[in-house]
Order: sequence, then structure tokens, then C-alpha cells
Amino acid sequence: MPAFITIGRVLFSVLFIVSGVSKLFDIAATAQGIASRIAIPAMLTTYTTQLEGLTGLPTAQMLAIAAGTLEVICGLFIALNIGARFFSLVLILFIIVATFYYHDFWNQTGPESKNNMIHALKNLSLIGALFVIAGIGRRPRAQEQVYTDV
Repeated sequence: MPAFITIGRVLFSVLFIVSGVSKLFDIAATAQGIASRIAIPAMLTTYTTQLEGLTGLPTAQMLAIAAGTLEVICGLFIALNIGARFFSLVLILFIIVATFYYHDFWNQTGPESKNNMIHALKNLSLIGALFVIAGIGRRPRAQEQVYTDV
């Protein structure tokens, strides 16, 4: 059974690694998508302006880099089973935020609503799988009793 869990964890992580790498290779498009969907709250504009001044990057571009990096790092650590519980929980939060901002089917109509509902349900499934990974953890599970008295 542990071999199946390892293979499944590695194959599952590929989704996040590839997604993160594609975000990092096309930061402009990712930043444009973020800028069109996410509005920075007024109380944070002071801080985002300071960050923009320090880095020389717009907030949307910093968020694009952060999102891509987060996905790659979490995916790699889950695949390697290093801090899998922690990184699974981080990805759960990331997916919840991404689903809320990017797949808001409740605010849409027509085919766009149906498409985003499917993406939101897919993300719900990913959250479920991440909870399984977080629940399994790194330690070997105790052997279950085998009942042979049939």
C-alpha cells in the first residue's frame, strides 16, 4: 500500500508543478489575469505601494510570481514527502482563494457559469485529495487487524 500512496502523491503533485511552472514562464499573462480579477483593498494600498517601490514590480506581477512559486514549491515538497501535511494545507488555502476569485460561477450566467462551476468542483476535489495527503502524513500507518475468522 505505501507504494501506491507514494506513486499517487507524486502523480498528484505534477498538476501543481506544471501549473506553477507555466505561470512562471508566462508571468505577463498570469499578472494580467490576476489584475483583471483581484482588487487590492484600500487599506492595503499603502503596503502594496511600498512593495512596488522596493521591487520595481506591479502588485499583480508580484502575486503572479508568488502564485507560481508557491505551486512549484508545494508540489515538489509533497512529491518528495517533505512536510507534506504542511504544504497540503498551504495548497488548500491557495485553492480556496483561487476558486473564490477565478471561478466565481455564482456571479456569472450562461456557459461561462457552467464552465466555472466545473472548475470549482474540480478544485473541490483537489482540496479533498489534499486533505487525504495531509491526513496520511509521513509516518507509516499502524497495521490494521486482519480478521481471518470467517
